[in-house]
Amino acid sequence: MFASSIYKVYNFYAEGFRSMKLGKLLWCIILLKLFIMFFVLKLFFFPDYLGKYEGEQAKQDYVSSELIQRANSNLKNQ
Repeated sequence: MFASSIYKVYNFYAEGFRSMKLGKLLWCIILLKLFIMFFVLKLFFFPDYLGKYEGEQAKQDYVSSELIQRANSNLKNQ
């Protein structure tokens, strides 16, 4: 019973997508925008700070020291 309802939902969307004309173009535009947001922008605007550290412990130490330094600097600025 559950499997047949899943098949019906899948079939509903598959048939709808096959009969689309403008919708396929819009989905292509959406996927292109998502690609730009998540892959291209990540390369240029989000540097990999933890890539230079080997092992989980070194990464944890770096993150904890950064958090402590930033918290202390915020307390000093207030």
